[in-house]
Amino acid sequence: MKRDHAHLIPDAPALESPSALEQTASAALDAVSQATLEPLAEWLYRAPRWLPTAHAQTIVPALFAQRPAVKYRRERWTTPDGDFIELDWLAYDADGEGHNCVHSSATTVASQPASREPGNAAATSFDESAALHEGVGHDTAAPRGANPPPDPGAPLFVLFHGLEGSSDSHYARVLMAEAKARGWFGVVPHFRSCGGSMNLLPRFYHLADSAEVDWVLRRLKAQHPGPVIAAGVSLGGNVLLRWLCEQEQDAAAILDAAAAISAPLDVHAGGHAISQGFGMIYTRNFLKTLKHKALAKLDQYPGLFDRDAMLAARTMHAFDNAVTAPLHGFRDTEDYWTRATTRPYLPRIAIPTLLLNARNDPFLPGRVLPSAAEVSAAVTLDQPAHGGHVGFMTGPFPGRIDWLSQRVFGYLQTHVRHVHHVAHQTDSEHG
Repeated sequence: MKRDHAHLIPDAPALESPSALEQTASAALDAVSQATLEPLAEWLYRAPRWLPTAHAQTIVPALFAQRPAVKYRRERWTTPDGDFIELDWLAYDADGEGHNCVHSSATTVASQPASREPGNAAATSFDESAALHEGVGHDTAAPRGANPPPDPGAPLFVLFHGLEGSSDSHYARVLMAEAKARGWFGVVPHFRSCGGSMNLLPRFYHLADSAEVDWVLRRLKAQHPGPVIAAGVSLGGNVLLRWLCEQEQDAAAILDAAAAISAPLDVHAGGHAISQGFGMIYTRNFLKTLKHKALAKLDQYPGLFDRDAMLAARTMHAFDNAVTAPLHGFRDTEDYWTRATTRPYLPRIAIPTLLLNARNDPFLPGRVLPSAAEVSAAVTLDQPAHGGHVGFMTGPFPGRIDWLSQRVFGYLQTHVRHVHHVAHQTDSEHG
């Protein structure tokens, strides 16, 4: 049953003062070894010596890692408010085509992710984990015909990407490759404007966009006969966590388990972290594509927001104040960041959920990460000392990026309720 507005997250309290955070930092560190904090020894993350800093652990995996080749099949869904989103489905080899999983009201629009539209600035793809240069990463070949389409009752893995990310982001590629290797279905729903085409309405997406996640997950659950599992990366992780906190026990009717990777649990702290020092490198690259999209939106809706204030923005705080907040019903950046912060509500989560955050994440100071006492019993905290932001690279140079997928799926697999279906599935059902 969908929860009414009385159960939604109200305005979150203001950010704790630095002194209060300092007082809780040691308690949080002590809690890392408690029962709620997995992992077993096999999951302990250790950064390679040739990646000594948080920024190197963030940037190198995003730019230079060998990423698995993943085939997608695209669908476009019309949203309840008359807009659209684009979803990239993991394609299996079956006579050269992806497994047919078309929803009756969906339109298949492409077979490749993030199709680019010439002249459309909004079609620029950007990897949240510091894609400072486009197209630098290398693909590794995937064996053809090695994975037949899954059984209709196999789990469906849903991945919500990060800020300006897509199904082509390095983390999406490696997670979807792992889903395929395990015989799962997989789909990456793109937030509005992130699928390669500018959306229609006078809005984009944001850190508190749980209504969008709710609609997507309920529709996927209604059409999939097997278990549904969800993960979110950074912004996508924050939105997924907000949905879990709002739904509480009701989330179990839709998801078996969830994972949030490098989510900005305290948006104020995260926003300030990337607005100073080396963090401005990430901010400048986010703003490069966000401003292109904002200009394209002004072409659709002249006067929608203050063009000069948007172009003058040099921090995420300023951009959110000029664009994100007014477009999505927030008073200003402070209101938006406060209401998008999920940390105070983590005790509400009622289904098995992994929270993976490196303590040296340049997007979120380790001092604000929650302790085991500050989350529900359903939450497993994994807070390695290193890993950067959605990095977690391992091995000798040039390194591998598969630790993340092994960690996430190793957790999720233990919470999947296996469903066996023997009835024949028609081609109009996706399984």
